Amino acid sequence: MNKPRFSFEFFPTKTSEGVEKLCQTFDALNELAPSYFSVTYGAGGTTRNRTLGIVETLQNRANTPIAPHISCIGDDKVQISELLDFYKSIGINRMVALRGDLPSGQVGMGELPFAVDLVRHIREHSADHFHIEVAAYPEMHPQAKSFDFDIQNLVNKFNAGANSAITQFFYNAESYLYLRDALEKRGVDTDKHNLVAGIMPIINASSLIRFADSCGADIPRYIRKQLADYGDDRKAIREFGFEVVHRLCEILISEGVPALHFYSMNRVEPNKRLVESLGLSSFSTQA
Repeated sequence: MNKPRFSFEFFPTKTSEGVEKLCQTFDALNELAPSYFSVTYGAGGTTRNRTLGIVETLQNRANTPIAPHISCIGDDKVQISELLDFYKSIGINRMVALRGDLPSGQVGMGELPFAVDLVRHIREHSADHFHIEVAAYPEMHPQAKSFDFDIQNLVNKFNAGANSAITQFFYNAESYLYLRDALEKRGVDTDKHNLVAGIMPIINASSLIRFADSCGADIPRYIRKQLADYGDDRKAIREFGFEVVHRLCEILISEGVPALHFYSMNRVEPNKRLVESLGLSSFSTQA
């Protein structure tokens, strides 16, 4: 059985001390030989300058590809084109294309209101220079009209030029497998257009539940109950979380998942522990 590829996501930090710490985290996780690192982008481009700075810093730090997030909502085509040209100029050839969220107080969706419009614009402006990842939702986007509508929207993004998709995090492997099968039934070649599984390590119970509730990700009842029982016992939560996510990854790997994308939360652990225990890294002591 072939090992899936793996990658990590970072979010922009606000201070120079934070950037220094993020670089240390990058160095530690980069030793595992991931396929790439992605860097997120705030609602309406609110972290634009920090994202650009971190992308450029990491791009110059190692040979591992850096994939900046780019969102279209609230931006016009000229702004997006300038951003594409900048990334191309510093050697970026991979990105994550998203609709994004409207920042508080902003009205209007802009010239490119949806991710499919952004994907088309990237292809029109930059041809095939960029490998484009888009978002996928195994448990449906919270604003989608229906599950079928959401799946078709992902199909449309592939047809517009997206290469692959990264899922929202989930803890039920069946939701990922259902989405993969649904794409194939609609004619998507998932060997060509990979459906990458987004993996969220369980570190903090309250923040996880709050985040899941806000983005429509389901946390199975048994996980919620167990996390509640552990209360403030952080060590117990981390160990339980590791077991849950490790088992999820094992199931996905047995089902032939092409790649795992870890939402790192800018931490070395437990991401390093998961990658090594699953035998994914070329340098894993348990491979």
